[in-house]
Amino acid sequence: FKRLSEIYSLLGQPARLQIVALIGKGEVCVCHIKSTLGFRQAYISQQLMGLRKAGWVTTRRKGRKIYYSLTDARMLDLLEFTAKIFNLNIDLPQIPEVDGCAYYSNPITPKQ
Repeated sequence: FKRLSEIYSLLGQPARLQIVALIGKGEVCVCHIKSTLGFRQAYISQQLMGLRKAGWVTTRRKGRKIYYSLTDARMLDLLEFTAKIFNLNIDLPQIPEVDGCAYYSNPITPKQ
């Protein structure tokens, strides 16, 4: 139960839930998260650090940009399943194009 408690504790932060839902749509950088969710860059980085430390998010560097993606699509499934149980909507707006930053729509597929 300790690990399960850690997972639910990680998910207790609404910003992290939004970031996980957004990253579940595809690989993004901080500028996409900022543009879509409206959080400050420092706050986004803080939330991403927690998600990386927990093993939920992985990174890929391309030039000066760091792109984030979920390590396992089942994490997004967990959010969607929980939302469905409580009849909640977790849809996010489309990830916008950001000047000087490419968006790689590359959603991950669940591990078998």
